[in-house]
Amino acid sequence: MTARLKEQYAKQVAPALRKEFSIDNGMAVPRLEKIVLNMGLGEAVANPKMLDGAAEELTAIAGQRAVVTKAKKSIATYKLRTGMPIGARVTLRGDRMWEFLDRLINIALPRVRDFRGVSAKAFDGRGNYTLGVRDHFIFPEIDYAKTDKSKGLNVTIVTTAGRDDRAKALLAELGMPFAK
Repeated sequence: MTARLKEQYAKQVAPALRKEFSIDNGMAVPRLEKIVLNMGLGEAVANPKMLDGAAEELTAIAGQRAVVTKAKKSIATYKLRTGMPIGARVTLRGDRMWEFLDRLINIALPRVRDFRGVSAKAFDGRGNYTLGVRDHFIFPEIDYAKTDKSKGLNVTIVTTAGRDDRAKALLAELGMPFAK
């Protein structure tokens, strides 16, 4: 059983993009490569136990085990030393990536309070899109009772588009609700 959004991409989105940008080669059509979820916790320096809960929550959101990230440099002002755990991340590819994007667009984003769409200015110039989520409670997998406080996370959608206009067209065709 393939992901619903993946089927939609193959049947509707790819042909539409191919026609819109007049692409001859089918392999040159923009597609999703991976989605990276990153949760940085500066408070983990003072309270390392907090990181375990954050990694479990990120695992629940992604459906794949989160990896604890460690500091690369020491920063004296923040009492941070090289090798201290300070965050968690997950890289999604394949069907898990398509399933997560479907849940993000159709379930999680509509649960944001006063939601008017995501910014169309968050592209990096190479066709990748980064979305900041302030409150991870928008995901239905998170249980309010088991979580002590709200945490934010970054969602980076990496595409093969190469240009922002093509990546925006790809995400818009997939149903990403861009603000007017």
